[in-house]
Amino acid sequence: MFLRELDTPVTHIKGVGAAFAGRLATLGLVNIAGLLSWYPRDWEDRSHTVPLKDFAGGEAVCTEVEVLAHDWFGFGRMKTLKVYVEDASAKAVLVCFNRPFLEKQLEQGKRYRLWGRFFFKYGEIQSTAFEIEPVQDHGSATFGQILPVYPLSAGLAQGSLRRLVRTALAEYGTRLEDELPPHILVKYTFPPKAKVLTSIHFPANHTELADARRAIIYEELFYLETLVGMRAMERREKGRRPGAHTKPASPTPSLASAIADNGLSKAGSDVEAWSPLQSRLVERLPFSLTSGQLAVIDELNRDMESGCPMARLLQGDVGSGKTLVAFLACLRAVGNGGQAAVLAPTELLARQHAENAARILEPLGVRLAFLTGNVKTAGRNTLLKALAKGDIDIVLGTHALFSKDVNYRDLRLVVVDEQHRFGVVQRAAIMAKGNYPDLLMMSATPIPRTLALTVFGDLDVSVIRDMPPGRKPVRTHLARQGNEARVYEFVRKELQAGHQAYFVYPIIESGENNGLKDAETWAGLLKKKVYSQFRVELVHSRLDEEIKRDLMERFRAGTVQVLVATSVVEVGVDVPNATCMVVEHAERFGLSALHQLRGRVGRGKDQSYCFLVYTKDPTEDGKIRLKVMLENSDGFVIAEEDLKLRGPGQIAGLEQSGYLSLGLADPVRDAEELAKARVDAFAMLEADPNLSQSKNAVVAAVLERAPPFSTVIQ
Repeated sequence: MFLRELDTPVTHIKGVGAAFAGRLATLGLVNIAGLLSWYPRDWEDRSHTVPLKDFAGGEAVCTEVEVLAHDWFGFGRMKTLKVYVEDASAKAVLVCFNRPFLEKQLEQGKRYRLWGRFFFKYGEIQSTAFEIEPVQDHGSATFGQILPVYPLSAGLAQGSLRRLVRTALAEYGTRLEDELPPHILVKYTFPPKAKVLTSIHFPANHTELADARRAIIYEELFYLETLVGMRAMERREKGRRPGAHTKPASPTPSLASAIADNGLSKAGSDVEAWSPLQSRLVERLPFSLTSGQLAVIDELNRDMESGCPMARLLQGDVGSGKTLVAFLACLRAVGNGGQAAVLAPTELLARQHAENAARILEPLGVRLAFLTGNVKTAGRNTLLKALAKGDIDIVLGTHALFSKDVNYRDLRLVVVDEQHRFGVVQRAAIMAKGNYPDLLMMSATPIPRTLALTVFGDLDVSVIRDMPPGRKPVRTHLARQGNEARVYEFVRKELQAGHQAYFVYPIIESGENNGLKDAETWAGLLKKKVYSQFRVELVHSRLDEEIKRDLMERFRAGTVQVLVATSVVEVGVDVPNATCMVVEHAERFGLSALHQLRGRVGRGKDQSYCFLVYTKDPTEDGKIRLKVMLENSDGFVIAEEDLKLRGPGQIAGLEQSGYLSLGLADPVRDAEELAKARVDAFAMLEADPNLSQSKNAVVAAVLERAPPFSTVIQ
């Protein structure tokens, strides 16, 4: 592991005074460990000659030149020095902004080593960003080698940081010990750690640099997956339930027949794991479950009877039937004598879940409750008493479910819908209401594999890829602003056929952002001029919850034909009769939002359409998003493309939650290394389940290192 000396403050290095240490502290560099792990963001190759004539080839010029002459241009404070130089291939000019002292340092007729990026301007080859030093017999500290380029803050220079890192490597780096298990070092032929750190900062050649990068990237991902695995093991051990059922229940005839009706044999679904309540619900359904739903229910049942708390992420595209699967999991918890809580991010979505639950679960004798911040005091007190007493089986609601005054008699299962809308602390708050309850997180925004292995790497992942029979893929069309009339006419025909439509805008009212269409203005125009013969209504986040609920109910009932909205309808709206989705300024929306909005239509048997209306000059990212939506309907493909565009931080909320802190590794770019590191880390933990309590050097290193060495997991 790293020597304790690496905790030594940077002020112990010669030449680092209080002022310099303060500037380093702005980068978080307070000790030797932080300094040695402040990896370069790039490297400048000064190990071979690039003559002046090749200035436009993409590489920086690195050559020996002779100073020909000096000149000045401008007046007063704007007076600037120009130095004319020449190598064997061409002549060039060094424009010395704010460096008049170079007139004396760069003497005419003498030779110098020059490095810089050049361009052609005013009929000559010029550079304003360059480094230059006299040609001397005793060699050079900056030429003839590959130099690191570090991320810097104000008051720090590359030269100063390079000298500091060199000193730290010389004084401390040679005594570094390897942290990875010996068999891993042999398996991947990684160099020793001391060599790796020297090579990442000051590589002798590109091969050495590549080997060092490979080793550090793997090591960071190995730490990440080790911590992920340890977190999963800790949760299972702490939540292990003495005397819990370890064998599945006996099969029930009604479920067996339900599976047969779905065209699946007993081998295709673990009938023995299903409970009587689950069987009764499936028997009552007017439709067949998909094979994907059945497979996931089996996985949930096995988890919930395993004796260890379940932690599972359920992914499925919009309309794949995740909510029904969650209800069946709730029935499992209720059948085992416990309670279940279904947490949704908005009151609109929570209410829809509650209404669906009332329709299909109450006939089974299941006791339900709906709890949000808007539930009135009198009714709330009665509800809370019943919940604490155990007279409520399943409670559905919003953040109110984990309020301080909310207590459960025996919370066995927590279902978190649209999990990405809740932070780590919020999820922990609802989980704390029970004694290590089972956790089912659901996402209609598919999570790319790389994130599933990192951020959600301690969870089991279930996927529903099939859709209910009879669903038709939504046809997507792009329309440039100015051609909306054709879109409006197409929607008119759908409305005349008895269908309904959404119109979504990026902002609520005018003045919020110049040049954008707003929902309020266009709701009026659509109502008065475009679709005057139809009922048009407006819904957005600023409306009172009761008004929003009433509008959505009327739209669902069909008394409202056109619903104008912002992205508030992204989740929680299920209207099978709606066949058209029109998104204005579509290039302004993220891929996830566009995919969710498109998923609001196509939920019935009729063909549905999505029109993405974009401005004349969308950004490059905007063009890419539109192209992805046009060419893909698979949410998992769209999620992968979204990951490429935005990176893991924004998608998973990592930047706010503190989940992930890596130096060189990138889970997206380094997906193959991530998969290898995960296999190796989990194999190590499985070989010794008590590893986290042992003195194993690898685990100790993982636990003891402080950022940026460690991968931070909350």
